[in-house]
Amino acid sequence: MEHLGPIDLLVIAAYFALIVTTGLMMSRRAAQGMESYFLAGRSLSWVLLGISGMALWFDLTGTMLITSFLYILGPRGLFIEFRGGAVLVLAFMLAFTGKWHRRSRCLTAAQWYTFRFGEGRAAELVRFLTALMGIILAIGMLAYLVRGASLFLGMFSPFSPVVTTALVIAVATLYTMFAGYYGVVVTNVIHGIVLIVACVVVSIIAWHSFANVSALAKSADLVTGNAQWTDSAPAWQVHTPAGYGAYHYLIFIVAFYLLRNVIGGLGSGAEQRYFAAKSDRDCGMLSLLQAVTLMLRWPMMIGYAILGILLVHHLYPDATSVHNASMLIHRYFPGTDPAFWQDLLGRISHDPGRYASGLTNGLRHILGQDWRSRLPLVGYAGTVDPELILPAVLKSIMIPEIRDLLLISMLATMMTSLTGQVNTATALMVNDIYRNFLRRSAKNRELIITSYLGTLIIVSIGFIMGIEAQSINNLWGWIIMGLTAGTLGPSVLRLYWWRCNAWGVAAGTFAGGVAAILQRLADPDMLEWKQFVVMAGISFFVTLVVSLLTRPTPAAVTEHFYRVTRPFGLWGPVKKIFSPEQRKALASEHRNDLLTVPFALLWQVTLFLLPMQLVMKAYSSFWHTLPLFLLGVAGMYIFWWRKLPAANSSDALFPMVAPECQHCADREPTDRSAAGSVD
Repeated sequence: MEHLGPIDLLVIAAYFALIVTTGLMMSRRAAQGMESYFLAGRSLSWVLLGISGMALWFDLTGTMLITSFLYILGPRGLFIEFRGGAVLVLAFMLAFTGKWHRRSRCLTAAQWYTFRFGEGRAAELVRFLTALMGIILAIGMLAYLVRGASLFLGMFSPFSPVVTTALVIAVATLYTMFAGYYGVVVTNVIHGIVLIVACVVVSIIAWHSFANVSALAKSADLVTGNAQWTDSAPAWQVHTPAGYGAYHYLIFIVAFYLLRNVIGGLGSGAEQRYFAAKSDRDCGMLSLLQAVTLMLRWPMMIGYAILGILLVHHLYPDATSVHNASMLIHRYFPGTDPAFWQDLLGRISHDPGRYASGLTNGLRHILGQDWRSRLPLVGYAGTVDPELILPAVLKSIMIPEIRDLLLISMLATMMTSLTGQVNTATALMVNDIYRNFLRRSAKNRELIITSYLGTLIIVSIGFIMGIEAQSINNLWGWIIMGLTAGTLGPSVLRLYWWRCNAWGVAAGTFAGGVAAILQRLADPDMLEWKQFVVMAGISFFVTLVVSLLTRPTPAAVTEHFYRVTRPFGLWGPVKKIFSPEQRKALASEHRNDLLTVPFALLWQVTLFLLPMQLVMKAYSSFWHTLPLFLLGVAGMYIFWWRKLPAANSSDALFPMVAPECQHCADREPTDRSAAGSVD
């Protein structure tokens, strides 16, 4: 596996130049104000927002991670990624949570809490804590992205993975910093087009790489030891290699992750693209477009997994050679931190003359004369590192012209995810902490400059954390099952319970976040299901108890929120603000919204599974899955599509209360004395 040549590097440099130039061209438009910088002035179509959202979900690290599960388990790897990579929360954002958040006309998720709870000490505290937790979560996601990028780029660059990753991150940071949300969306659309082409190319190549599903199953069994690799239906138990034993009981994992998605989905929707959407209809349509375009990701990833199986079978005909090579390296470098294992392998393969002849000769004896090309896939635990299958395939199998396209597509996935996370975190830092607490009189120019500095700070911290992470799977598990779970109580109860107040949300957010961070420091290897139960349990319990022990939100504030948002749930004392006719219309809307969700989940899961079965030539499984897909389509058509409001239509029963919520306008912050207090 040789490094990229001058032409490869020139193509990549030209792509980076295009992206940076696009970002700089957007800088003047983005600098017009906070709403322009962070929401593109709410002027973008649902098509642009949907494609941008697809590109945001389509991250490099996640693509590598999911490919590793597909390499291990076959199409059943999809069910492991009910954890987060299958983005099942889209079903809830399509049905109702996206439109609920859009109706607030707020700029950020933290600012939304002012709309929900009014102003005063408790509301200001919850806004601060929400912004802080959002920034911490974004930094954790950046660390996850950086870790995957370092593993990926280390396979291609003759330089240190740390240095190479730093250069690529710097390019993405530069255009994000100057272009704001305009640049994020426009460049994400460019990336999205590249990704769609790459998905089709990889799927076709993989489909042509083997004779039939039986031949593929035989090769997969020899390489992975999984005799049921081509099976699609969930099983009670599945074969897992060393380090992946937590996923052995697959049915339990699937049920648990599905429950996590239902709870998390109920509190979802507070994302930039929904705040930036023009209408309720646009929220649903952009969610639909995200799911349809994300479908292309799965045949590409199963394609990489198939090609990875063929590659590993070719590189390591003797399966024990990987274990022996790993043990030899451990003998010469005892105590090596798993986080720096790939960096060590890169140095050995790039410059073997620096190391003892016993090490290099031993590796040559174990792996063969071309040991330097086989070494990068040797894992820390003595097996082929599944997380490196994708870059290994890119580097070893593809012809240069296709490789450059696919390499650019993977770099695009990294940059789109990074820019989206950075834009969100910077919005929280500037709008909800700096402007709201430190410099309420700050003018536009000062806020834009602060946004630039905030971007640099957030990216720097995320980069340092990512470089020191041990495993992308371990880090992703903590983010989803620990850190995010620590915010579930407040994020769900705020939407469905009238008695939830700012003190409860502040306490639940603080307790859940601190518990997740302490767990990461004290017991980083805690099982994921335990992380979720502990962190989610703490956040729900504390939010409930503190809300009941403190005074409720002022009635005027709660009623204004309910009149604008119109959610379902435990809103008994507040429902009286609507007329009987309005309540009847709301009940019908809520019923259809809820009935949409199970059909949307079925549709989405089968939408991802069907093209994988085609790429594997598992046609019998395809025909068994298709009726389930059609059932999901029928349910979505009946309960969701037919109920969508027409474009640019207005609802006579529920006229807009005000053009913008008084607490969420893009202007100088209002006088605190003008709003209800919860003190």
